[in-house]
Amino acid sequence: MSSRNDDLVRRVATEVQRLAGPDAGDRELNQALRLLAKWRAGWLEGALARRLPQQIPAGPFAGMTYTVRASEGARLARLLGVYEAGLAPVIEEIVARRYGLVVDIGAAEGYYAVGLARRLPDARILAHDGDPRARALCAELATLNGVSDRVKIGGILTHDDLCHLPAGDCVIICDIEGAEAELLDPESAPALRGADLLVEVHEGMKPGTLDLLHRRFSVSHEIRQIGRHLADDALPDWAERLSDMDRLILLWEWRSSPTPWLWMTRR
Repeated sequence: MSSRNDDLVRRVATEVQRLAGPDAGDRELNQALRLLAKWRAGWLEGALARRLPQQIPAGPFAGMTYTVRASEGARLARLLGVYEAGLAPVIEEIVARRYGLVVDIGAAEGYYAVGLARRLPDARILAHDGDPRARALCAELATLNGVSDRVKIGGILTHDDLCHLPAGDCVIICDIEGAEAELLDPESAPALRGADLLVEVHEGMKPGTLDLLHRRFSVSHEIRQIGRHLADDALPDWAERLSDMDRLILLWEWRSSPTPWLWMTRR
């Protein structure tokens, strides 16, 4: 083991000991467990490096080259094509609708933006993220997959930006860590009423956001709520040799609270 890995192990062990001391409560033990699980995810990624594919083997983005790191959240589930598995039917619906414009708000490293650019060869993709490191990773991923000419990368979107969306030929994918409550307001951006929206709702961060979005869009849109789903049937054959804990970590998406999605299609 390299000295760098040795140092990481020592730092993780020290922090776990601090969190899980004799006076630890539920909160501290949960933090210790999450830290250990994240360390184990990194360990698995290194240990399984030769088995993990360069192209995603399963799911709606099968065949996409994915050699960049995740800008946030779990990378293993993305690598295996089981990330946010409950959305797979919606992604297929988006592909079948053949939108001319996909707007990915909170695009991170481009998992959805680049994946949909590959699946929708005639579509324009706008990939927006407030983190410059995420934008750089998204540009790299688009280049690796030969779609950089159709993936336009930008920063934070405003209500004024949303007002220029074309009605009826646009789908918005939104994952912005709770800011959806402010941004997705059809009173401030009326063009939202003419777009279809797939929104991750960070109810744990901002309680009441689910009800708020339902109220805002129920008149103009059909709304379907999508919960969590683990696609253990998509794990590769070699995962059978792993422990149950490691198999769960391959599927784990690092969420600390429920984040249901709303698939809102215009009436």
